[in-house]
Amino acid sequence: MSIAYSINAHVEEGSSPGGVRQHGAMEYTTPPCDLNEVRMYRLNRVRAELVKRDLSGIILYDQLNTRYASDATNMQIWCSHNEARYLYVPTEGPVVLFDYGGKDILCEGLPTIDEVRAPISFFYMVAGVEHADKANAWAADMHDIMRAHNGGNQRIAIDRIAPIGVQELEKLGYQIFDGFDVMENAREIKSAGEITLMEKSVEVCEQAVGLMREALVPGITENALWAELHRGNIAGGGEWIETRLLSSGPRTNPWFRESSMRAIEKGDMVSFDTDLVGPYGYCCDMSRSWICDAEPTDEQKRLYAEAYYQIQDNKALLKPGITFKEITDNLRPMADEFLPGRYGVAMHGVGLCDEFPAIYYPQDWDRNGNDGVMKEGMVMCVEALIGTQGGREAVKLEEQVLITSDGIEQLTSYPLETDWL
Repeated sequence: MSIAYSINAHVEEGSSPGGVRQHGAMEYTTPPCDLNEVRMYRLNRVRAELVKRDLSGIILYDQLNTRYASDATNMQIWCSHNEARYLYVPTEGPVVLFDYGGKDILCEGLPTIDEVRAPISFFYMVAGVEHADKANAWAADMHDIMRAHNGGNQRIAIDRIAPIGVQELEKLGYQIFDGFDVMENAREIKSAGEITLMEKSVEVCEQAVGLMREALVPGITENALWAELHRGNIAGGGEWIETRLLSSGPRTNPWFRESSMRAIEKGDMVSFDTDLVGPYGYCCDMSRSWICDAEPTDEQKRLYAEAYYQIQDNKALLKPGITFKEITDNLRPMADEFLPGRYGVAMHGVGLCDEFPAIYYPQDWDRNGNDGVMKEGMVMCVEALIGTQGGREAVKLEEQVLITSDGIEQLTSYPLETDWL
């Protein structure tokens, strides 16, 4: 099998569409919008949230937050579980990236980065029994940098860090605030450029999903089928996939089994959730369910139809100004047989990854619900998971949509099985 990709690789340089650039032995298509404009929009969103909270700055260890604020990347998966790189964004003043190895080769030309320094790491793998001393040195280093620009304001946000880091900063008089409160609110509203980049991620994802569809034959394992999504994403300039949510036949119900070496059989339902981080770091989070090399049974059609109409009815609720509680109260009702297997959320935000807000089903509101308002520029994923308790199979569908001034614009377009309805 082969496929022609419209995106050849992720681009770190260049700021306007048109043409192809050479960089070493690799060929890079130029980006579909002004990347520097997107980068500065995102950094300014972060700083606006810092101002709202009277914070002097934020220290970012979460790799998706670092990516949002700076667009600087470096071994993002590895650095997600090793505190080896971090970013300091002051409300006013130079942005400092403490990159793994102290090198600037991965962030050359980024307008969001003013200085690159070597990090002081105190996670146990590298610091061992000296981790407390290293944390003390880290705090002293950050204090020297922050006091040069904070005007005496020692209110600082941090998204994630080992507790000892917080303790050492508190010893120096700092008040620590939740960095995710800052970053999730900053990431909430997408610019036109962000949507353009997200559309490229959707394009690559859907091409890769097409590879999966071609490869789906009896006897292929779930893992081999899932590998086609990875292959298509990387070949198309994408970055990684966050989960392994593909299952077949009786492994689809209950949901959340990861892909396995099970050989898919003729007539099996195959359900999957892409959770794909594609070109430019943007997420395409869509779900589809297919039948392997057979016509669907009446029961498979029944489950699929309920999932389909749940998606259609629920996404029609979305518009600026509607509250999260109003959406919950007006979600398409589910029959009792489907309620035990419902998905964890009816909808969720998405950007560089799954984001705020989460919209819950009525049955889960009292335990998990939190209210807010839909705004123009949010991107939401609308979910449906339909299977009967004790039944053989479940259908998983999901669409990604942009909230516009008068409703929604659908970003995902891979065909649904409407002839089964």
